[in-house]
Amino acid sequence: MSDELMTIRQMCDAFGVTPRTLRFYESKELLSPIREGQKRLFTRRDRARLKLILRGKRFGFSLEEIRQLLDLYDIGDQQQTQLSRTYELGLRRLAAMERQRDELNEAIADLKEQLEWGRRVIASFRQSKAAE
Repeated sequence: MSDELMTIRQMCDAFGVTPRTLRFYESKELLSPIREGQKRLFTRRDRARLKLILRGKRFGFSLEEIRQLLDLYDIGDQQQTQLSRTYELGLRRLAAMERQRDELNEAIADLKEQLEWGRRVIASFRQSKAAE
């Protein structure tokens, strides 16, 4: 994407989001487009932030966590604090996702067992009925 400003429509098309989503992120102080009356113009910085917001949401970070991480960009330490904090949160989120996956795998295995039991019971009913 170029350095030029983008309209809300261009942002929506580029990132696959709705205008409502962009306005919501703006209301949560995650984005700060230039306002010209009712018109919003998004800078390169806004585009970079939106990309990080969408990635953070995909990974399951809360909007508050994302906002706090984005705010660390401007503290003037070459993003060391931001990267360290993001890494720490990422490790915790990965552990949570792995726990969820393990629980889901266990639930899937249990459901498969129950379905197999149900299949056998139904088959035995059919056999009994056919024998009559």
